[in-house]
Amino acid sequence: MSEQTQVILATAVFLLTYAVIVSEKIHRTVVALVGAAIMVLTGILNAEEATHAIDFNTIGLLVGMMIIVGITRQTGVFEYLAIKAARQARGEPLRIMAALSLVTAVTSALLDNVTTVLLIVPVTFAIANQLQISPIPFLIAEIIASNIGGTATLIGDPPNIMIGSQTGLGFMDFVINLTPVVAVIYILTIFMLRLIYRRQLVARPELQEKILHLNEKDEIKDPVLLKKCLVVLALTIAGFVLHQYLHLESSVIALSGASLLLLLNRKDPEHALQAVEWPVIFFFAGLFVVVGALEKVGVIEAVARFCLEVTGGEMVPAAMLILWVSAIASAFVDNIPFVATMIPLIQDMGRLGGITDLNLLWWSLSLGACLGGNGTIIGASANVVVVGMAEKRGYPITFLGYMKVAFPLMIMSIVVSTVYLLYWHYEHEPLSLVVTLGAAAILAVITTLLSNVLLRREDRSPARTLSKYKEA
Repeated sequence: MSEQTQVILATAVFLLTYAVIVSEKIHRTVVALVGAAIMVLTGILNAEEATHAIDFNTIGLLVGMMIIVGITRQTGVFEYLAIKAARQARGEPLRIMAALSLVTAVTSALLDNVTTVLLIVPVTFAIANQLQISPIPFLIAEIIASNIGGTATLIGDPPNIMIGSQTGLGFMDFVINLTPVVAVIYILTIFMLRLIYRRQLVARPELQEKILHLNEKDEIKDPVLLKKCLVVLALTIAGFVLHQYLHLESSVIALSGASLLLLLNRKDPEHALQAVEWPVIFFFAGLFVVVGALEKVGVIEAVARFCLEVTGGEMVPAAMLILWVSAIASAFVDNIPFVATMIPLIQDMGRLGGITDLNLLWWSLSLGACLGGNGTIIGASANVVVVGMAEKRGYPITFLGYMKVAFPLMIMSIVVSTVYLLYWHYEHEPLSLVVTLGAAAILAVITTLLSNVLLRREDRSPARTLSKYKEA
């Protein structure tokens, strides 16, 4: 087969694979594996090259964390945290929304956002039912918080796992460079959500009192296992923090933590291994092979050359292009295949343009792909999972209904990311991080004060007073 024929065939297979994944007519894992098989069967890649194209560091990290989370979820600790947060909010719906969002964001940063929403959402339905209000505002807030929180760390979202694995950027690189801007975005987003839903999230005082009677300790199913899980999770996180200094891959840390927890659990590992989302693992494997074929025939290098011409080889225009294209694209298509394609493209841009430090481009890709997923209900896996759970319980979230709330918030987050990345690039890393964290702290105080003022005004409004009078 001639080189030109290989280029045409590889490009056609890639585009067809991408189109069918976006259409959701066939399961994305099946599509990725079929695409990978075609690349090998047609001779574009041989078996050795196909195996080499698979990023086993990403695969190992995903499997290890899935096992740890799968065992930990048996303890009930996630439900405990959700109910504890609701009680701390004193049963006030807007504060509960903020509290559940915070739990979702932090847990998504340390574990993964799909598992987090799977565990937090059922508790959310129970709380909304107690308050006799619609759970939809809570669910939309949790979707958005899960994607924002997942952006902050190496292990929080699959795009970050892929970027870290391919670039050598470690856990603390993500925490130091992305957590400050994620904090600012989270604070602004929750403030806006409280403004949007302040008239909808209203509950009678006696119903709020019911939340205070819930006992979060009842949710802990296995205290002994919980202690073991917390120890292993702490050791694993510590391993992620130190893995660059220990010269260990992040997958080694995750799989070591999973192995230790399986040993301490002393139960048949079959149930724990069932917690691994094998369709996701094989989806990644197939996708890596498809992109590897595209890279081998030179298509990605050609696109990289074109991008260098468009941006003039300048870092800032390239970073802004990657950030905004990633955000808009990730709102409407799965961000995993998008990032899988962009990683070698950025690497080729660096090689062809003689750029040694590509960190600005990597942070642009991470922020764009992870935050862009908030734009629509199909933008990220967590969105699809929550929408499906809501529909089963009789609370459908429509595409436009979600988009009119989330898409403007997504654009706001990318605008903030743009300002941050420009400041980060021109003012040098340490200063920009300190200033951004300071801005986050100031925003937290200001938005809390404004929220409290608005809530007091709402309580004094004639419509709210009349509503309370009628309820009485």
